[in-house]
Amino acid sequence: MVEIKTDAALEKMREAGRVVGRALAATRESAAVGVSLRDLDRAARTVLDKAGARSPFLGYRPSFAPTPFPAVICASVNDALVHGIPDDYRLRDGDLVSIDCGAELDGWTGDAAISFVVGTPRPADLELIAATERALDAGIAAATVGNRIGDIAHAVSTVARAVDCGMPTDFGGHGIGRQMHEDPHVPNYGRPGRGFPLRHGLTLAIEPMLMAGGRSEYRTDPDGWTLRTIDGSRAAHVEHTIAVTEDGPRVLTLP
Repeated sequence: MVEIKTDAALEKMREAGRVVGRALAATRESAAVGVSLRDLDRAARTVLDKAGARSPFLGYRPSFAPTPFPAVICASVNDALVHGIPDDYRLRDGDLVSIDCGAELDGWTGDAAISFVVGTPRPADLELIAATERALDAGIAAATVGNRIGDIAHAVSTVARAVDCGMPTDFGGHGIGRQMHEDPHVPNYGRPGRGFPLRHGLTLAIEPMLMAGGRSEYRTDPDGWTLRTIDGSRAAHVEHTIAVTEDGPRVLTLP
C-alpha cells in the first residue's frame, strides 16, 4: 500500500533526511588513503548517535540476505555496485567509493547515497560519477505531480543509455516514510506515462546505479550482500529521498 504523507510528515522526514546528509558528509570528509571502511562506518554512527537517530540499515535482513546487515552504512568500492559491508579494507589512492546511509528519527526515515574518489581520480571514474549524478537529477526532475513512476524510470535510463552505462534491472529506488522500503518500487528502467501516478505527498528514494562496462549483469559476493559488476568494471551509486509536491520535487536528504 502506498502512503501519501501530510505536510507535517514531510517536515519530519526532512529532519531525518538532514541527519542522513550530515552522516554522508562525515564519511566523505573522513575518507582518505589509509582509512578503513570501518572508520567510515564509525563516522556515520557518530552523526546518527548525536542526532538521536536510529539506523534502518543496522540489523536489516531482506529475503535475499543470509545474515542481518552489520553496519549503518553500505560501503562499496570500485567494482562493488551496492550493499558493500564496511570491513578492515583500507582505502587506496584512486578508489571509487559509494556510501549509502539511512536514518530514522521520530518515526520517519531518510535514505541517500553518494559516490566519490579517494586521492588521485581517474578521469573515467569522474565521468561515471557525473553521469550517475545526472541520472539522479533527471529522475528527480521527472518527479512532478501528474507524472508517473515510469517517467522517473525513463528519465534515469535515458541518461544511462546516453553514456553506454549498464544498470541492474532488478534493483532500483523505492517508496519511503515510516519504513525505509515502502511501496511503490521505483525502477531505473521504464516507459513514460506508465506506473503509479505521482501526487503531492508521495515520498520516494530515487537511486541510479551505473556500471561503466555497459552490462546489466552483476554477481554477489560470498557475504551474500555485496553486488559486483560481472566484468570488473567500476560502478557508482547515488540517491536522494524526495517528496513530490505541488511546488515541484523537494529533496529531503540534503545536510
